[in-house]
Amino acid sequence: MPEPGQPAASGSAGRRSSLRADCARCVGLCCVAPAFSASADFAIDKAAGQPCPNLRPDFRCGIHAHLRQRGFPGCAAYDCFGAGQKVAQVTFGGEDWRQAPGIAAQMFRVFTIMRQLHELLWLLGEALALPAAGPLHTELDQAFEDTERVTRGTPAALEALDMTAYRRDVGALLRRASELARAGSGGAGGADLAGADLIGRDLAGAGLRGASLRGAVLIGADLRGADLRGADLTGADLRGADLRGADLAGSIFLTQSQVDAARGDAATRLPLPLTSPAHWPD
Repeated sequence: MPEPGQPAASGSAGRRSSLRADCARCVGLCCVAPAFSASADFAIDKAAGQPCPNLRPDFRCGIHAHLRQRGFPGCAAYDCFGAGQKVAQVTFGGEDWRQAPGIAAQMFRVFTIMRQLHELLWLLGEALALPAAGPLHTELDQAFEDTERVTRGTPAALEALDMTAYRRDVGALLRRASELARAGSGGAGGADLAGADLIGRDLAGAGLRGASLRGAVLIGADLRGADLRGADLTGADLRGADLRGADLAGSIFLTQSQVDAARGDAATRLPLPLTSPAHWPD
């Protein structure tokens, strides 16, 4: 039996398997479309739509094996959830923004929208794998299918999408799934810290089981040994957060990119299918 809140094996895992980046089928969109600001995450300033100087002619990163050492941990932790290859191969039918510069601006705008849609698909897939969210599975399944259908739209249709409203509607459904899952986590629903400013906060050993940390800012927070079982970490900013020895088993809506942006060790417990990043010590 899975731990309360832990995703069970289901067909949703197969759905989410297609929401993984395949850089070989992309055209370097994440290296061009977003803007970078020189900071702890990026070594340089880069305007939106401007190719990163590290992008090679074959659309691969020239310093991919050394991103953290070269001052680009933000790139190392970035995840497009498979939006890059979707835009390149499906939306634009294999066209290349270098060979067809006339489509570049629209392709970059659509990539930004597609990335948000694919993230929602990932979260909906995780919600479908939560046993406690069973009463909502029909609605969740419909939302997944509707969102997948939207991703197959034309560039113009995707640009016309009211992404703010779409995220709001799907987000409301995901919050209902979260409430059901957290109520069964053993934490009686947990503390409501949604959107809280917890930058640098000392939360070592904190009992946060079943807590709502949706959108919480936990940059540099000390979460060593914290109990985060069954906690909702949707959109929580974990950059530089210390998760050494923390128990995140059964935490929900946590993504690999969030984990990659944090610090941890071999004693950090993560929910399946997430894995310890290579930069964490053994």
